Order: sequence, then structure tokens, then C-alpha cells
Amino acid sequence: MKFAIIGASFARAAYLPALRHVPGAETVAIASGRLESARSAADAFGIAHAYADWREMLDRHKVDAVLIATPTDTHAEMTLAALDAGAHVVCEKPTAMHAGEAKAMLDKAEALGRVHMIDHELRFNPNRMHVARLIAEGELGEIRHAHVANIGASWANPASRPKGDWWSLAEHGGGRLGANGSHQVDMLRWWFGPVASVVGEALTMLPDRIDKATGEAWTATADDVSYFTLRMGSGALAQVFMSGVAANNIGNLTQVFGSKGSITLSNEDEKLYFAKAGQGFEEVTQPDPNAALEGLNKGIWNVSVVAALREFATAISEGRSLRQGASFFDGLANQRVLDAVRQSTETRAWVDLPAEERRA
Repeated sequence: MKFAIIGASFARAAYLPALRHVPGAETVAIASGRLESARSAADAFGIAHAYADWREMLDRHKVDAVLIATPTDTHAEMTLAALDAGAHVVCEKPTAMHAGEAKAMLDKAEALGRVHMIDHELRFNPNRMHVARLIAEGELGEIRHAHVANIGASWANPASRPKGDWWSLAEHGGGRLGANGSHQVDMLRWWFGPVASVVGEALTMLPDRIDKATGEAWTATADDVSYFTLRMGSGALAQVFMSGVAANNIGNLTQVFGSKGSITLSNEDEKLYFAKAGQGFEEVTQPDPNAALEGLNKGIWNVSVVAALREFATAISEGRSLRQGASFFDGLANQRVLDAVRQSTETRAWVDLPAEERRA
């Protein structure tokens, strides 16, 4: 099965190490906006072809699958081109710049019969899969509310981001809402079902920035603090607060509260705890067997990509849609939530969402 990759940074961190553990996978080409980045990744992983122009790569190579790990404003164009070139597609999150682009991606993938995945790799993390099972099997009872906090200091220093950093520019789809919020939305939809309505804000708390290398002043336009509340179709409430401008790293904490029990999960130590009503918390942490695979970079994000790409490749080889993971159907539903947060930022009001389309 021949793979091509667009975007070298995340490819080196996660995709390329993971593909070494996907049976039958061969990466034949990689493209990056900077040719030196593509060549460096190609040399490190024995890839024969490196390109600065992803269009040229798609023209020159007939591949089974394309993995896209580039700035958000390029996702729709690259995905549509890869689908037209005959490839199945994995696209990084957030899905697109807005729901219109996300729907175009979904519609074309479905029309052409391609396997499609958004890389919300934590759907393949054993701890989060265990939470999904506990909820589905009724161990928590009726889900009443959930709380997610993701607090960090990586953007707190005005000189922490270089000028032109796309993650800091709204016009390229940067910001905490897309970078982390899309993962939180996907997790909550996976566990609890469709989102009915949204209220929240995506804010730029620290717009005045300085390039560390040159001392040049520049302006960040993407959100560095975002928060939102989701009213799920089930009636449950889920609150998410994310900041990149705190003075200290607190990490990510997820809590779920039901009528029969509660769950808490911390990214700091990846420990999962479950308590039945009226009882104390007990550790129910689930190990990931893929963490011991040779050549993987550490961390749940990089390790979880292995199982995600295995499912993607297996779906292609078996001629079926995904059985696990986030498809472009999920990507569109997710994008509508992110769009609603931005709308709520302007209106300072709840935004009702349309009923979700069927899932793949």
C-alpha cells in the first residue's frame, strides 16, 4: 500500500514512525513547503522522493493514501486534490477553516468511495477507549456533566512564537480552539453523542508579540484562550477551558460525572480513576501495548497514531469505511461546533446546531 505525505513536521514526529508498524505500508514520497524539511524527513526514513510542491508530488505518483499534516487553511484544497488523484485521505485537525470546506471534503470523499479519516488519534488511546466503554455499558449511569481544563504556558511569553507562526494567525486557521479544542470536541462527541447547542468565546489575550530572533514586533490574531459549554443532545453539559498564556503548565484534566459514578483522567501522568456512587476513586489505567514498539516518539499523541493508521489501512484493504476513529462525518460535525464558538464570541449568545448527518 503506497502512501504519500504532505507536511514534514508531524510526519517525522508521528506518521513516519507509525507507518513502520503498519503491515504493507510503503511511504513513496513526501512534500513540504520547505524542500529542505521534506528532504530531511525523506533521508531519515528512507523515502525515495521529496518535493516542495505537493501538487507535483500527486501528479508524479499514483498512491493509495495521502496523509495531510499542514496548516488548516490548506486542508480542503489538498484533500480535494488527493481524492481526485485517486487516494484515500487522512487529514489533520482541525478539519478545515469552516463547515463549508469540511462539507465539501466529506461530499467528495463519499461520492468517490474513498476511506476518510480526521486524525483524532486519541480515539485509539486505551484509557479513552475504556472511558467510552464504561459510558456505553452504563457504569456511570446517566451522564450529567463533564469538565475539561487544558492550561499551559507555551504562549505566555510574548517572544515565545516566531513572527508568521501559523498557529498564531487566524487567517491560517491557528489558535487554541482548533489546536486543542477540536480534540476536546471530538472526544466529547465520541463519548456522549451529538452536540445540540454551544456557547463560548475564542479570545486573543496576548496579541502583541515579539520575534525572539529579530526583536521585531508583530500581532497575533488567533485565539490563545478559548472556552465553551456544550449542551449535548442527551441533555448533558460539557465545559471546556483552554489557555496557552498561563504562567505555569497545569496540563490537561478531564472529569466525567454521571448518576452512578465519576471518572477523572490527567494527561500529566495518564492515570485513569473511576469511582462508583458513594465510593472512593480506584485506578483503572489501561496500558497501551503500542508504546513499546521500536522507533516511536514518546507520548500518547505519537503512540496512538499507530492504531489509527492501522485501522485506516485495514479499511482500505478491506474496501470498507472506518469501524473506529473519526471520519469526515465527524470532522464536519466537529467543525460546526468550532464555527459556533466563533459565532458565539461575536453574539455572546447560545448557538443551536443542526442535526448531525449520518456517520460513516
